Amino acid sequence: MTPTPSSTRLSARRHGLFRDQVHQDALDTVEQLRDAGYEAYLVGGCVRDLLLGQSPKDFDVATNATPEEVRDLFRRSRLIGRRFQIVHVRYGRHIIEVSTFRRGHSEDSEQEDERLHADSGLILRDNVWGSLEEDATRRDFTVNALYYDPVDEEIRDFVGGISDLSARRLKFIGDTRLRLREDPVRLLRAVRFRAKLGFELDPEIMEALPDCARRLREIPPARLFDEVCKFFESGFSSAIWQMLATTPLRAALFPSVPPEDPLVIAAMANTDARVAEDKPVTPGFLLAVLLWRDYAARLEAGDTRRSGSEAAAAAASAALAMEHEIITIPRRFSQFVRDVWHLQPRLEALRPKSARLALEHPRFRAGYDFLVLRAATGEPVEEAAAWWTSLQTLGQEGRAEAIEALNAGVDPARKKRRKRKRKTRGAGYAATGGESDHG
Repeated sequence: MTPTPSSTRLSARRHGLFRDQVHQDALDTVEQLRDAGYEAYLVGGCVRDLLLGQSPKDFDVATNATPEEVRDLFRRSRLIGRRFQIVHVRYGRHIIEVSTFRRGHSEDSEQEDERLHADSGLILRDNVWGSLEEDATRRDFTVNALYYDPVDEEIRDFVGGISDLSARRLKFIGDTRLRLREDPVRLLRAVRFRAKLGFELDPEIMEALPDCARRLREIPPARLFDEVCKFFESGFSSAIWQMLATTPLRAALFPSVPPEDPLVIAAMANTDARVAEDKPVTPGFLLAVLLWRDYAARLEAGDTRRSGSEAAAAAASAALAMEHEIITIPRRFSQFVRDVWHLQPRLEALRPKSARLALEHPRFRAGYDFLVLRAATGEPVEEAAAWWTSLQTLGQEGRAEAIEALNAGVDPARKKRRKRKRKTRGAGYAATGGESDHG
């Protein structure tokens, strides 16, 4: 049975945490639970971020009320999840996530029926309720196991989270290897938090990393896709990729991606800049970047008896299928990837018909951005990228004239590409993405 940790009660004010920094909806949730006779605290990332002087995006509440009791208490709420059951309490568009205190391993067979493990130790379901102290030992990192009482303005620290926060150290609670066996995805969370917070990983995490990377194959691919999306959308994907590329995690998640691919490095930096400017990002674009080299290599080595469009479709399907076995890529994103690749030869061709078709394509902007990124990282498409960039500055009439003017001369580079296609049909598409993404 998990030992009960000792509690340290700390003045929140002395650590720079004040009640007025907390979103009113979160305060209302805590107070309503307290008024109903339950314990309730703010917990996790919101407390950590407030102590670091940052503004949390989300506020989570932990309580000894069961999910059903929470649901009955709040009119606008609903139960979420099966693996870890929680309640979403809605205030307009704002959601407060409320979880029930969980406990460690118990000899009580009736309660253990609510916890399900795979033979490997992976937690498949965990809905065994416990006390505040027991809940602290069930959380992942010490810095995420700090509980804030906004009524008494106290911080409850059972696992040394304040000390690790001061040392800027990311450390698992309890036995690191056991925690990673319970859920290998915790390693990906560690990588993400390391990048976000600028903390150092505890040496025990680094020691367990190779074995845990192998265990990621036990995780459902759909769940891994969600975690990868969190990487891309974090605003710290450059730092995350740097760690993936220098550890076994790259081979576990993206085996076909070269660790030092300049296209990937540039795309991650651009994505982080977009997140910083509150611009939208799509996993589809980064997946197109990550799998581009594999796609191009497959196209180069493809069946020369096929037409360019057939070869491109086959190469795209093969590259996507390989990654799909590791992380489930939803169809809307795999089609986005195909569209971006499909547009590359049209954008490079600099012929009136190809240019018009490219402009009319719903993914034109993404395809253009991809072309510019390729040019910026050394691929021989600078002329096409410059022409399309110039075209963006023209009005509708100017664009039409510029496209028609493409008939006036022949680009020597395109002559060379045509010559290579006659020698080995399909080989000339290796760096362009092919002519079609269907099939």
